[in-house]
Amino acid sequence: RRVHGGNLLEPHDCRRMRSAPTFDKFVQIGRVVLFNSGVHIGKLATIVEVIDENRVLLDGPSTLTKVPRGVYPISALTLTSFVLPIRRNARLHSLEAAFKAADIPASFAKTTLGKKLQRKQIRASLGDFDRFKVLVAKRQKNAIVAKELAKLKAKK
Repeated sequence: RRVHGGNLLEPHDCRRMRSAPTFDKFVQIGRVVLFNSGVHIGKLATIVEVIDENRVLLDGPSTLTKVPRGVYPISALTLTSFVLPIRRNARLHSLEAAFKAADIPASFAKTTLGKKLQRKQIRASLGDFDRFKVLVAKRQKNAIVAKELAKLKAKK
């Protein structure tokens, strides 16, 4: 019970419904990121140090992902759900060991974003005739779907 201005107030249900946190991917040491622009587009790297709210120090590790250690803007990165258990300013050897132990490239390839990037690469590598075959296959699939949909609507 609270007293306000001499009046006794009935306690309200002060328990607020707690929702899940809005963000679950934070810029933190050990976070695996994907380049979405720049020279290293499509490559994975690991945050080794947070410099300020706009820049981070990344390392690939360079022996595995060909991303050299350097300062990169956060705006050029996409945060993934993977976090490696490394220390601040981790050296190449320990970073490499953590990257291999977590099997990051294979794990990333199984995610939705990884599959999307893989599809994009396959589509980009298609030739003229291959694109035509995809177009014909889509038309055939859509015709079958439309026919079945018409049958279902006719039953109602």
